Amino acid sequence: MAAQKINEALEHIAKAEKYLKTGFLKWKPDYDSAATEYGKAAVAFKNAKQYDQAREACLREAEAHENNKALFHAAKAYEQAGMMLKEMQRLPEAVQLIEKASMMYLENGTPDTAAIALERAGKLIENVSPEKAVQLYQQAASVFENEERLRQALEMLGKASRLLVRGRRLDEAALSLQKEKSIYKEIENYPTCYKKTIAQVLVHLHRNDYVAAERCVRESYSIPGFNGSEDCAALEQLLEGYDQQDQDQVSEVCNSPLFKYMDNDYAKLGLTLVVPGGGIKKKSPNAAQDKARGPAAVGSHADEEEDEYSGGLC
Repeated sequence: MAAQKINEALEHIAKAEKYLKTGFLKWKPDYDSAATEYGKAAVAFKNAKQYDQAREACLREAEAHENNKALFHAAKAYEQAGMMLKEMQRLPEAVQLIEKASMMYLENGTPDTAAIALERAGKLIENVSPEKAVQLYQQAASVFENEERLRQALEMLGKASRLLVRGRRLDEAALSLQKEKSIYKEIENYPTCYKKTIAQVLVHLHRNDYVAAERCVRESYSIPGFNGSEDCAALEQLLEGYDQQDQDQVSEVCNSPLFKYMDNDYAKLGLTLVVPGGGIKKKSPNAAQDKARGPAAVGSHADEEEDEYSGGLC
């Protein structure tokens, strides 16, 4: 079966090369017919699991389409070549070809297809190079946003934000979440704005930036319905516990269903949040001094207070 498909593919390639030849009576290559034959050859090679030969056939098809000024079909062929590389586990090379295809889709005036190609490339490379995947998702988001397809843009930004958190690139994650939140506010999806505020605060606290976390909550008061919501109350309790170095209060908030059932990457931020100072709850100055002196000192301090009034008030 495989041998039969390979022979079939080779026949298509021979036909394609014949279409490209010129002579005394044929001055111009027939790029359109050649591209069709290369495409058929690619399919036959793929069915025979000869992925490298299939990739080569796709590239020849793309070149023929380019020479014929058929950019959309050329982009499709480059994308197919990328998918052959994926089958060969040559993922960085696959992504390069799919990126090239996306640029051609944009040039052709089909931005939606370009954005979908970028998302596909992001999925391919996500486990190998999260940094590259973030870049691809952000590019896709930008294309969708330019086309005013905001929900699709948000989906791409959300993927980028989660990858940034997973990679502990928290400064970039904070900016990405702010971008998400701004668009959700623009489309008046206020409950999701509240969730993004929680994610932002957790990111800022992991950055050890309490001021930014507090400012984030304060600015969110302008979002309709935030003030008085359970999200707002939980965040105020979280910030209070963090400021007071009360690990128990912080852990209680972060273990609440509101936090635990967020996207996994943000839930993990909550579960691993440790307040500065080792999580020791702040005591009054006297209590802190007494603890340092030990039980005897505490008794002595109490005796001093008692002696002060032992002679009466006069």
